Amino acid sequence: AEYMGIHPLTFRAIVLCACVRVCVCVSIQDIMHRAAGCVRLFSSCTINGRNYKRPQANTSMVAILLDGNAPEYIEAATARGAMKNWNDILSRQSPRRGEVGLVQCVVPTFTNPNNVAVVTGSLPNVNGICGNYLFDEETNQEVMMNDTRFLRCGTILAEMNKQGVEVAVVTAKDKLLKLLSHGLTSNSTGFSVEKANDASVSAQLMKYGVKDIVSLMTRPPPPIYGADASLFCLEAGAQLLRRRLTIPSMACKPAMYYLSTTDYIQHKHQPDSQEAIDFYRRIDTIIGELDQMGAVVGITGDHGMNDKVKADGSPNVVYLEDLLRQHGVESRVILPITDPYVVHHGALGSYATIYVSDKALLAKTQELLSTVPGVEAVHSRAKACELLGLPGDRIGDIVVLGDRGTVLGRTPAIHDLTQVPYLRSHGGMHEAIVPLFINRPLKRSYTEKLSSGSAHNWDLFDFLCNGVEQ
Repeated sequence: AEYMGIHPLTFRAIVLCACVRVCVCVSIQDIMHRAAGCVRLFSSCTINGRNYKRPQANTSMVAILLDGNAPEYIEAATARGAMKNWNDILSRQSPRRGEVGLVQCVVPTFTNPNNVAVVTGSLPNVNGICGNYLFDEETNQEVMMNDTRFLRCGTILAEMNKQGVEVAVVTAKDKLLKLLSHGLTSNSTGFSVEKANDASVSAQLMKYGVKDIVSLMTRPPPPIYGADASLFCLEAGAQLLRRRLTIPSMACKPAMYYLSTTDYIQHKHQPDSQEAIDFYRRIDTIIGELDQMGAVVGITGDHGMNDKVKADGSPNVVYLEDLLRQHGVESRVILPITDPYVVHHGALGSYATIYVSDKALLAKTQELLSTVPGVEAVHSRAKACELLGLPGDRIGDIVVLGDRGTVLGRTPAIHDLTQVPYLRSHGGMHEAIVPLFINRPLKRSYTEKLSSGSAHNWDLFDFLCNGVEQ
């Protein structure tokens, strides 16, 4: 009371009122900050024009982004009996029955745009992230789109963290961590499987009562190329949740976890392969563990996956720069699928954006591209922004989409396909449908939205925060 400059009796009244209104596990420090106006905690927050209810005390919310989670993988694993927990959750009696439906993704169907769309609840024309890679016209350089300077809005995770929600972000791919953890406070947790051995991660894990990642997981982090990188990511999230539930000062607070995997298995193996079935069986085990711990779990994907090969099994590529040069058009082709993980896809996907040197040739270039076999759609910059919700200053003059079985490249010399013997990739419209799963019953309006096919993967936190029946 002396610190806050108020009478002791007034302070006692404030404490009494606060204790009546909030869960008894809210700390006295939180109450003092409320009274002093230092921190304002609300039952909901508005971020990027959308309102999200703050999770209640003692509630653990886990959002999972399964990279490359095409519906065919769930269907194949279910048919082979590998999704027992998933199916049990969907078939159990009300009021605990979960729900699932198919939702639309951001196009281009790449990792960065869809992860950022999910954590911001917005399209790229709001959040600014329209690819893994771009041509930065300000610096005249081609760069990875991993830096937070490219973000144009805040995230749901950061806003919830400011409102007293414990937030943890665990990714398989290190390239995502900066974007997903942007704006989080020092009391949050964020690390990638790729860099899980770093001293900074060990320091974060101290609050969970462990000294480093090996102590948490009882094994070292695996290499990024393989199924275990994704499983390690999900298991780490489950372990963090399991530990926080044993620590009273943490367990009584609301928590929001975001776990993002990698798509090595989907790039390398068909849905009905034994490797894929085994992978999803292990994912299902983790889903069951999270459900048993009482977490509210939401799962979606960033994109699907398709074969991109000719009849002989070789990559089915349209090399755009070579093609245009043959017709007298000089250009810079940007492939936003480009990222450090070339073993997955050789920087070949079904979406490209083109900067044409001579703007007088734009109409001719669009007309030419529209006649090329394997090219499904050609859009002007303005039309692409209108149809796909893209930021006009971060795409080229033209946007090109390949069909279901075709990828778009620059020139053969640029793409090293020696580590991609059979190409499966993504980026276009045919990889834009993924499942959205919630392990709790939804309010009627949300059930209807999910079953209608009009929902999107970037609605995940809307479903989790606002759509779950209490």
